[in-house]
Amino acid sequence: MGYEFVPLKDVYDKKVVPTMMKEFEYKNPLQVPRIVKIVVNMGVGEGARNREIVENHARELTMIAGQKAVITRAKKSISNFKIRKGMPVGVKVTLRGARMYNFLYKLIHLVLPKVRDFRGLDPNSFDGKGNYAFGLTEQLVFPELRPDEVKRIQGMDIIINTTAHTDKEARRMLELFGFPFKRV
Repeated sequence: MGYEFVPLKDVYDKKVVPTMMKEFEYKNPLQVPRIVKIVVNMGVGEGARNREIVENHARELTMIAGQKAVITRAKKSISNFKIRKGMPVGVKVTLRGARMYNFLYKLIHLVLPKVRDFRGLDPNSFDGKGNYAFGLTEQLVFPELRPDEVKRIQGMDIIINTTAHTDKEARRMLELFGFPFKRV
């Protein structure tokens, strides 16, 4: 008895839109909030001194997201951190469209259940404008990476950008997608 794959775009069209139109009394289906993009970011502090670390994490993030990762560079010099302007300090990927929905499906159904001591996502991590951000402590929870090939454990931030005007709308939309929020 296997799990039937249902693309999240279909879940949005058949479940999220009708439910949210009823709950929030939208008059038009285009008023229903939707996910615009997902940004996955790894801040690699030691990358300023060791370029190989940044390249390894860029390769890992590319495998995880299915899209080439971009190396981010310092915008200004910070002497306390021994960083000069232009040094590599992280890697990121911005996902839209089909890749975004594929990543979201993998995140909800494969990755989050594998996280050790996972009790749900924090329902208060919205920014006030309907965008949601959370972090993972290690990249090994993604099925594309083999633990014996990972040289360094690195956390990542995942930001979900939506068209929702309020946090309440965005939270309800993400709940309908299947996000495992903590019960408060």
